[in-house]
Amino acid sequence: MLSEWWAWALAAVVFGILEVVAPTHILLGFAVGAGLVSLGLAFGLLGALAATGSGAAWLLLVFAVLSLGAWLVLRRLFERPDETPRTFDRDIND
Repeated sequence: MLSEWWAWALAAVVFGILEVVAPTHILLGFAVGAGLVSLGLAFGLLGALAATGSGAAWLLLVFAVLSLGAWLVLRRLFERPDETPRTFDRDIND
């Protein structure tokens, strides 16, 4: 089942929905990684890798590497310019 492109596309959609529900910016990297693996399988770029005896393990490794790369790129794109955490000195209810 891990060699089917639609299963990875479904995983990308599920990770995207979970990112919207629980905005952690971590699941977005997983969604991009699963989407890229899905596209790779759909266009035949990862088909030979998936056809081997340990194809599921290789696909999971590719997914992990692509997810990490996507997370690092997205982290760089969405980080605050001053890289300091946001703090508040007064309460909005005061």
